[in-house]
This record gives sequence, C-alpha cells and structure tokens, in this order.
Amino acid sequence: MIRSLQILRAGPGLTIQDLGRPGWHAYGVSNGGAVDRMALYEGAALLGQTANCAALEMPTYGGDFLIEGDCRIALTGAPMVAQLDGVKLVWNASHKVTNGQRLSIGAATTGVYGYLSVSGGFQTPEWMGSRSAHLAANIGGLLSTGDRLPVGDDPNEGGMSVFLPERDRFSGGDIRVVTTLHTSLFSNAEVERFTQTNFQRSLRSNRQGAALTFDGLPFTPDAGQTILSEPMIMGDIQMTGDGYPFVLQSECQTAGGFARIAQVLPCDLSTVAQATPDRVLRFRFVTFEEADLAYQSYLTDLKNLRGQTRPLLRRVEDIRDLLSYQLISGAVTGWETDMPEDCK
Repeated sequence: MIRSLQILRAGPGLTIQDLGRPGWHAYGVSNGGAVDRMALYEGAALLGQTANCAALEMPTYGGDFLIEGDCRIALTGAPMVAQLDGVKLVWNASHKVTNGQRLSIGAATTGVYGYLSVSGGFQTPEWMGSRSAHLAANIGGLLSTGDRLPVGDDPNEGGMSVFLPERDRFSGGDIRVVTTLHTSLFSNAEVERFTQTNFQRSLRSNRQGAALTFDGLPFTPDAGQTILSEPMIMGDIQMTGDGYPFVLQSECQTAGGFARIAQVLPCDLSTVAQATPDRVLRFRFVTFEEADLAYQSYLTDLKNLRGQTRPLLRRVEDIRDLLSYQLISGAVTGWETDMPEDCK
C-alpha cells in the first residue's frame, strides 16, 4: 500500500519544508527551508532518519489529517494540541500510527511554528534540489484541504516511540548577535540603545523576516543613504526606512540597501522565529570567537540529538484497547506446592 497523508482540513500557512536549497543565492533565490531548523533535526532524531527529510511546517495551527498506511510520526517545534483518534499525543515525541487513523493538530500553546515529520519524509516533487516551498520565489506553494502528501519508506521500520527533552526556545530572552559592516554606521549611543531595548515580534512577521516593535524613537544610521545594494542572508537585522528592525528569516531577499545593525547567530534564529508577540527579545553583542564557539556547540548538539531520545511510555488511561493486552502472564494461584513455607 502506498503511504500518504491526506489533508482533511488545512490550517493557515501549511507548507512542506526541509533544510532548504543552498547555493542559489547568486540567482536571486535565498536558502529557504524550515524557519525553525532545530525542529527538523529533532524530528529526524525521533524517527531515526536524516534531517533533510521533508516535513510539514504549521504556523500557529495544524489541521486534520487522515493517515493512509502504517507509519511513524514526530511532533516538534512549537507545542500544539494534538490528538490521534481523540487520544492526546505527547509533543516532542514520535508515535506509531496505523492506516485509517485521524490526526488532529490544533493551536500552538506557545511559540509559532510546529512541525509534523513522518518516517521516510514527504515525497513531494523536488525543485532545485529541495522539496521546500519558497513562497517569496514562487516555488511550490501553500497546502490546502484535499491535498494528499506521499510518504517515503520508513528507514527504521518497527522503531519504538521515543521523546526528547524540550528545549525552551519559545520564551524569548537574550539573542546573541555579531557586528556587520554597517554597525559602525550607527552611533555608539544608537548601538547602546539597541542593546538596551526590549523588542517584541510583530504580527506582520512571516517566513521572510520577523518584524520587531518597541517603545522609543526609530533607529537611524548616520550614513544610511550612502549604502549600495549588497548581499543579505538569514539572521541579518536590517533597519527599514522607518527605523524599525527586521530580522531576516529563511525566505529573505538576497540583496538590499538597508543598513544592517547586527546579525543573529544561527543557533539563536529559532528563538526569534518562535517568539510570540507577548515575549521580549533583547540583543546582545558577542565577539566572533564567542560566536564560533557557540555555533560549534550548536552543531555538536544537533549531532547528538538521537542519543538523547528516551522511550515514550504510554499512560494506561490512554490505551483504549487495554483489554486486548496479555496482562496476567506468569500469575499464580498462591497455593503452589513448591512455594516457600513463609509465602504460603
């Protein structure tokens, strides 16, 4: 039987995402891929497969899905209310699902982007070496009700359900940044004010970038009108014409002429993407040496994720077919003749 996932009801903004398509920057196509890359690595570790397997990215809300064929799924990223045939599922964990079961994923309880990974990955068409939808470049598109997503072969068929300890990247907090070629265009006072300001992620944010709001005067570079259009990448913090910062994300433009006051470390980009408008973000400059150490530690953590998984134990109250289990194997009457005297 060909395995697939049918979308019975699509939440807003559903897309297929993997690690993106690096190497096309010169042609005007940014990397793209999942906004929260850590979530893809977590899903891969839970399912025992490579991190570039395509998954479903769900901003703020999931939807209803029909499982066609037995497979395993993993739920990562922003925790959402998830149920399988009415039974609540543990987030940041993998689960076995069978043909005909209905998966419902509701609203995020914290954070923004949730992810549904499947064993074998979604086998949607590839474009330029990636299955990721890149909405800004008109590659792929949003998923809708009625779509059927083919699923690949399980590389670890029969694997047990496991979970990962949750990493709190949904509460905002300090975001590490390094200087750019444009940082010196801002006065020392402006840079200092930037590091002392509390920012919130605006509802205007999308896969191209996180728009930030704050109290106070706009940030203005001393020589903002002299900047030529230059290459831009994920993590750049550009100051738009109105003086408000914009943290570039996976579908960012490849070139621009706005001043970039700083650049977010790759290991902190997920925290920016997952910040809801009620969370506070503060930027802290670190040296390039500190940034490199942080990034190497991040890469090591990604490699070690699979070793951090733990068996997922089912709660008795969640087992609907409990009576079908053999629960009395090895039971005794209590009157066996070979029992010790003090046990009779």
